[in-house]
Amino acid sequence: MARQVTSKRKALNTVLAWGIGLLIFFPILWTILTSFKTEAQAINDPPIFLFFDWTLENYQVVQERSNYGRFLWNSVIIAGGSTLLGTAIAIPAAWSMAFVPSKRTKDILLWMLSTKMLPAVGVLYPIYLLFIRMGILDTRVGLVVVIMLINLPIIIWMLYTYFKEIPGEILEAARMDGASLKEEVLYVLTPMAVPGIASTILLNIILAWNEAFWTLNLTAAKAAPLTSFIASYSSPEGLFYAKLSAASTMAIAPILILGWFSQKQLVRGLTFGAVK
Repeated sequence: MARQVTSKRKALNTVLAWGIGLLIFFPILWTILTSFKTEAQAINDPPIFLFFDWTLENYQVVQERSNYGRFLWNSVIIAGGSTLLGTAIAIPAAWSMAFVPSKRTKDILLWMLSTKMLPAVGVLYPIYLLFIRMGILDTRVGLVVVIMLINLPIIIWMLYTYFKEIPGEILEAARMDGASLKEEVLYVLTPMAVPGIASTILLNIILAWNEAFWTLNLTAAKAAPLTSFIASYSSPEGLFYAKLSAASTMAIAPILILGWFSQKQLVRGLTFGAVK
């Protein structure tokens, strides 16, 4: 009897998990399907799901109208640069908070997390003026710095959580063997926390790739990433849903592919330290 109840519960959980997964994935699926429709079919009422005349016209128009490669390269530079810079700063910061805590460590962590609650529009004007004075408005360097600073609290928090799972005795043993601080962080701590660091890097890439507010307000043409590429298909003449869907599909495709191939590493990192 107990086995039957357990099997039914597992089946129910499986069905529930698939239902939630399909619910989350449905907007992406609808966007992809809409990208293969004509503009008339895209706004048809009632909506057309599968039985429509599939076309590649929207992708051809998007390719002819915009330089997709330039937007893609800007996104790669901005997401990759902000992730590498943020990780390089976050690893020593998280190490110090995890293994050399002070009385104010928890207060500092809470303060960093509280900065994520600040509305971005509240600091847009001073940052915009600062970028103009520094000459980094509409540059990839400026976006790398601002996106890195936005995501830095999350990176530090995640790495701090992972580092806390590592026994401090291992680091003490490394010090007793004569390891310097640099060697302790690079050759002892970092290899042990590879799953956690990898998942943090992947999450930060996703956040940086999807960042829209700052990229739309601090760029015009030169450093515009794929978020600006999508926004360019919203015009005063109206929304071209099929072409907008094609642009959106082209923008999210690289990060979807990355997430698909790195899902095992991401899950491994997110569950790092869960089982003892």
